[in-house]
Amino acid sequence: MPVDPNFQALLDNLAGPDAKDLADLTIGEARDLEVLMGMLESDKVHVDSVEDRTIPGPAGEIPIRVYHPDARGSRPGILLWFHGGGWCLGNLQSGDGPARQLASSSGAVVVSVEYRLAPEHPFPAGPEDCWAALNWVANHGSELGGDPARIAVGGDSAGGNLAAVVAIKARDAGAPFICHQLLVYPGTDLTMSHPSIEENAEGFLLTKRSMIWFADLYLGPDGDPRDPEASPIFADDLSGVAPATVITAMFDPLRDEGEAYAEALRQAGVEARTERYDTMIHGFFSMGSISPIADHAINDAAAILREALVD
Repeated sequence: MPVDPNFQALLDNLAGPDAKDLADLTIGEARDLEVLMGMLESDKVHVDSVEDRTIPGPAGEIPIRVYHPDARGSRPGILLWFHGGGWCLGNLQSGDGPARQLASSSGAVVVSVEYRLAPEHPFPAGPEDCWAALNWVANHGSELGGDPARIAVGGDSAGGNLAAVVAIKARDAGAPFICHQLLVYPGTDLTMSHPSIEENAEGFLLTKRSMIWFADLYLGPDGDPRDPEASPIFADDLSGVAPATVITAMFDPLRDEGEAYAEALRQAGVEARTERYDTMIHGFFSMGSISPIADHAINDAAAILREALVD
């Protein structure tokens, strides 16, 4: 089955003679490109209100953006959302599209987190900020109009990695309670040892070269790609973590490690559903304006969150 023709047209446009891999850019150039790619995201959907604020973190204030859905007559649960970008790119604005649509479609309060980025702040800065944000939401979620007894974590790509990591930390600490984790094409194995890394190494937006570049910047010269807080698939024990939904794309280097992580969760007795989108590429989740399949995917994910957090 080929790539969705709408995404194939995008890939063809990006594959001109002057095209560069992210690994050929400076970090500043890559971040500028991330902003441009953000313009391909779905049109802004309506939510009741959006609020930017900061919360305390381990190395200073952490910016967050809070999305309040239209009133539904009860206090909804809260989704803590971590944007993608290889732990090196992205911010509240790049994560605005999926966070906004998930709030609108699920009815949950969504809290998007602007964690520290590598290489200025290498591992474990990102997980530390995300863990701090989870604990803050557990203690202050009622101030946001949400129910702190019903918290889910989620993210796409590197953000899915961070969501998986904090879900394990919450299990280990005994709190905060997490009722679901939404992992959208998550990076779970920085050793990059799964077949889809080679199968989809080039030509599908995210490349193997750029993944190696991201991992090197994130881990730094002394980082261990098998550290469970960097690669959650290497956790000794996954039993007792929150139920998960793992979304993957057929033409994505990260496909196999996401599905392998879901299987590892199931082997540990954790409820984990998987959904592979056969014609999609990495990054599709936030590009509903390009393909209706992508729009359906985010709405299907929102329905799962609504069941966990609202209904």
